[in-house]
Amino acid sequence: MRALVFDDGLKVMDAPIPERGIGQALIRVTFAGICNTDVEVTRGYFAYKGIMGHEFVGVVEDADDTDLVGRRVVGEINISCGECSTCRSGNIRHCERIRAMGINGWPGCFADYVVLPESNVHAVPDSITDLQAVFVEPLAAAIEVMEQVHMRPTDRVAVIGDGKLGLLTAQAIHAYGHRVILLGKHLEKLGIARKTGVDVSLVSDFAGTVDVAVDCTGNPSGMETAMSIVRPKGTIVMKSTFQKGAPMNLTPIVRNEITCIGSRCGPFPPALRLLELGAVDTRGLIEKIYPADQMARAFEKACTRGSMKVLIDFTR
Repeated sequence: MRALVFDDGLKVMDAPIPERGIGQALIRVTFAGICNTDVEVTRGYFAYKGIMGHEFVGVVEDADDTDLVGRRVVGEINISCGECSTCRSGNIRHCERIRAMGINGWPGCFADYVVLPESNVHAVPDSITDLQAVFVEPLAAAIEVMEQVHMRPTDRVAVIGDGKLGLLTAQAIHAYGHRVILLGKHLEKLGIARKTGVDVSLVSDFAGTVDVAVDCTGNPSGMETAMSIVRPKGTIVMKSTFQKGAPMNLTPIVRNEITCIGSRCGPFPPALRLLELGAVDTRGLIEKIYPADQMARAFEKACTRGSMKVLIDFTR
């Protein structure tokens, strides 16, 4: 099979089709999406080496659960041991021996085939297209904000960063019925959010305060913006991941008694439901689709500053 591998550099390689184990599903990948975390992996994040990628939609070709065979599916990226004390407490996403597809110790989905535990796999309703389903993983991460933070009807929420994750997060918060404004630096990207009914503003023009600030910038500067706009005793949700941080004065967090919450992956069922209802629009987020034979070019495009979602089409 074709595979995009990182090992002291990116290379497209011929690799053997993976063999599934007991309780695992062999999935033929249809589309895969490149995200900022993938780019950070190539810069040293988690020191990962292997097949890249963690956002995909595909078709199950083999599984112990025969009901899964032939189904279109998406897959959660975290693979837990199920045996450690953290797993036994129900917190499997923070397993003591956690592995993450294409990020930490588990082969990714930038390949014609990927293997995942059947428990990680979710069937995609027929009404959701492949080009929507490939966004389930980052949309689930956006929904995790509502899982972690109790937002009152009167609360004002700001999402900082008008990139792919910021646009999804703002739409998800809006779909849940909360008052949200997207702050960014690019009028064209803010226009994408405005078309979905989300309030928007340039960061430089925003002068108010908010109850909850969600940093989706992928840049250390996003935290400074969040600290400057969140009210005393408000909440900052940090969704950015990057290899290198920057010096920062955290005194405002202490002085204003700010609650800070790290936020990573999220639940797939509500993400699928939002797509099924048409409550989140992914069309404006796609920058370009490359055939799998051009995976290296696709990744190069995804590394371009300001690029939107770049997809790999494994049907070609």
